[in-house]
Amino acid sequence: MERFVHIGLPGRVVYGPGALSDLGEEISRLGVSRAMVCCTPGRRAAAEELAGRFRGQIGTVCAEARPHVPVEVVAVAREAARQAAADGLVAYGGGSAIGLAKMIAHTADIPIIAVPTTFSGSESTNLEGMLEDGVKRLHQSERMLPATIIYDPELVRGLPLEVAIPSGFNAIAHAVEAFYSPGANPFASLLAEEGLGMMARALERLAADPRSLDGWGLGLRAAWLCGQPIVSAGIALHHKAAHVVGGSWGLPHADTHTALLPHAIAYNADAAPDAMARISRALGTADTHPAKSMFDLMQRVGAPVALRDLGFPETGIEQAVAMILAAPCENPRPLAAQPLRIMLENAWRGTAPASA
Repeated sequence: MERFVHIGLPGRVVYGPGALSDLGEEISRLGVSRAMVCCTPGRRAAAEELAGRFRGQIGTVCAEARPHVPVEVVAVAREAARQAAADGLVAYGGGSAIGLAKMIAHTADIPIIAVPTTFSGSESTNLEGMLEDGVKRLHQSERMLPATIIYDPELVRGLPLEVAIPSGFNAIAHAVEAFYSPGANPFASLLAEEGLGMMARALERLAADPRSLDGWGLGLRAAWLCGQPIVSAGIALHHKAAHVVGGSWGLPHADTHTALLPHAIAYNADAAPDAMARISRALGTADTHPAKSMFDLMQRVGAPVALRDLGFPETGIEQAVAMILAAPCENPRPLAAQPLRIMLENAWRGTAPASA
C-alpha cells in the first residue's frame, strides 16, 4: 500500500453567468474596504469601469501586469498598493494579472479575489513564477492563494480563440505534470484526469462554436480542476522548460506551454507509463500514444505548435538546454542534454513529438 501526502487548498468559488455582480458582496465578506484592481494595460478601461461599478469598495486600479511577472513591475505594484492603503486585491484578467496580485500579497499579506478572464488556472494555486534577472523563479506561499474565485462565463465569452486555446493548454499542462511530478498522489491524479478531459472537450467545443456559453463555462471549471493538483504534486520538466524558454526569451506564456507540452510528454513517456495511460484515457485515445494524441488535439483546435513561430531562435536551443541542466528539477526520466536537445528541436519546428 502506497504512502502519500495530498495538499487540498481552501478557497471559495463563485460560478455562473453574471457572477461578477457578486464582487461587491465578496469584497465585503472578506472585510476589505479599499481594494486595488490588478490588470494588464489592455484591460485598464474595463478595470476602471469595474472600479466605478463598485465605488466605495474599490479604491484604485493598477494596470501594470505583464507576462512572466517581472520583478520590477511587482515593485511598482507593491508601492501602488501601499500608497492606496489597499487592504485587498482584485485580480482581473488572465495569468499575468493574477500573478501580479499574488506577488503583491506575498509580502503584503492581504486577500485576493481572482476574476479570471482566461483558462490559465493560476487562480487555484499558491504558486507563481516571477522574472528576476532574466530568470523565472518559482515562489510558493499560502498568502498567494486567492481567497475567492469568481468564474463568470460571460466575461470570457468574447476572448479571441487565439488567446483562449493556448490558455486551455496551459491549464492542461498543470494536469499532465500532476500525474508524474514528485508529489503525485491518487487524489491529485483524480482531479487532474477529470480536468484534462474536461478542458479537451471545452476546447473542441469552442473551436467548433466560439459562441457557446456552455463551452466557455466548461473551460473555466476545467481550469480550476487542472490547477488544483499541481499544488500537491509539484512541477517537473515541462514547467521547468517553459519557464526557461518563455521567461528568458520573453515569449507568450501560454503559447510556450502549449508548444512544449506534447514534447515533454514524449520525453517522459517510457518512464511514467501509468501517467501516460491516464493522459490517453482522459483524451479518449487509448490506442494512440499520448504525446501524439495531445499534438493531434492541438492541431484540431488551432493551437500554436512551433516555438519558432513565437519568436524563439533556433540558436537559443543550446543555451536553453544548459539553463535547464544548470538547475535541474525532479522528473520521472533524468534530465540529459541530448534528449532535451531533441525535445526542444521538435518543439521549435512544430513537428510531431518523438522521444529519444
